[in-house]
Amino acid sequence: MIGIGLEGSANKLGVGIMLHPDDGGPAQVLANIRHTYNPPPGEGFLPKDTAQHHRAWVVKLVKQALKEAKLSVDDVDCICYTKGPGMGAPLQSVAIAARMLSILWGKELVGVNHCVGHIEMGRMITGATNPVVLYVSGGNTQVIAYNSQRYRIFGETLDIAVGNCLDRFARTLRIPNDPAPGYNIEQLAKKGKRLVDIPYAVKGMDCSFSGILAHIESLAASLGLDGASGKDFDDDADQPEEAVEVDASGDAKLTRADLCFSLQETVFAMLVEITERAMAHVGSKDVLIVGGVGCNERLQEMMGTMARDRGGHVFATDERFCIDNGIMIAQAGLLAYKTGFRTPLEESTCTQRYRTDDVFVSWRD
Repeated sequence: MIGIGLEGSANKLGVGIMLHPDDGGPAQVLANIRHTYNPPPGEGFLPKDTAQHHRAWVVKLVKQALKEAKLSVDDVDCICYTKGPGMGAPLQSVAIAARMLSILWGKELVGVNHCVGHIEMGRMITGATNPVVLYVSGGNTQVIAYNSQRYRIFGETLDIAVGNCLDRFARTLRIPNDPAPGYNIEQLAKKGKRLVDIPYAVKGMDCSFSGILAHIESLAASLGLDGASGKDFDDDADQPEEAVEVDASGDAKLTRADLCFSLQETVFAMLVEITERAMAHVGSKDVLIVGGVGCNERLQEMMGTMARDRGGHVFATDERFCIDNGIMIAQAGLLAYKTGFRTPLEESTCTQRYRTDDVFVSWRD
């Protein structure tokens, strides 16, 4: 079976084509095309602008994906699209595109939960069988484990997602959004040398990031590092290699790199804590990190240290598969399609709120 997947829940529009061989062999990625809407430094992406970007690019990406996969429309068995969760206007644009293709091509639709798409893509690429899943992205933060044909949520954010926390701090510092604000935060954090004491907000199995963000934004403003002048961040000028500027007390002044380093270390330690607690509860030694923030090498390193101490392993993917993409939608959609799941045209809606544990995982025992 061959499925084409359309993803557009946020600022990334992805089109992917996945093949599931008839002989039961491993799934194959035939095409993985993505285009990102990047606003100027210091700004976030608005739903209407993001939706306009998706509408402008979706036909081009579908044609490009079919060409890269060397397929025709007749080869495609189903059209999978992101039903939710995500931003309303971008989701709607992609759902309309999926319905259009369904009508034009005469193919059946499969609505896919975005979060489940990340999980199934991570499982396929890494080969992890039944790990505890840490799902971290710009819109979601969840610790998940599978049981009785549901992905059960053991812990999650109580306010904003960890990726949103990092992205918004990047906007505060006027760090460029290209290729991604979180990636630029990660690179800057590697230059940080001083760990600043900021709030640590773990509440049982859940986390809270809004207070941490408010605190570090206030700290950046007090140090004059918040880009209030409107001048864009200059990476080369931020952290001189030799002489370090000192304040009146003789202490070295904090830099943007120090703040990024401190923010990462704190929020990632919180995520490691709640993930380890879930692993202990379900008796699992392995953890799979999925979602856009899952690309962060420091998070992978910290989680790997914890997993090895428990005699287990950490599984993660690179930016091709952990950042929002179309093939993860095609993969999860094909798994459901093969068990008989279909989304009728009149029910091919989208929703901003679609819980991971609402999905009946019919393809797993």
